[in-house]
Amino acid sequence: MAITRINEFRAVPTKSDALREFLSSVIATIKESPGCLACDLFIDHEDNTRFAIVESWEDVAAHRSAATRIPPAKLAEVQPLLAEPPKGRYYQPA
Repeated sequence: MAITRINEFRAVPTKSDALREFLSSVIATIKESPGCLACDLFIDHEDNTRFAIVESWEDVAAHRSAATRIPPAKLAEVQPLLAEPPKGRYYQPA
């Protein structure tokens, strides 16, 4: 069953542009992953420090496998840009 993953990020106020660039840079890797149906980055309409990545996957296993494709060193780059830990949840059609 296809699932949707919604990930939320909040930037340190002075790091919003840097977080946008980082998130944009990992989307290509995500889109190339087996089982990825779609992946898009959004910025909050009222708060430019808040971002969401909405991903569609063939199943949860495909998403979990794709998460391992981003090198740990690359993931470490994002830590100083975040005001709080990222949040993410899986959703399915109701």
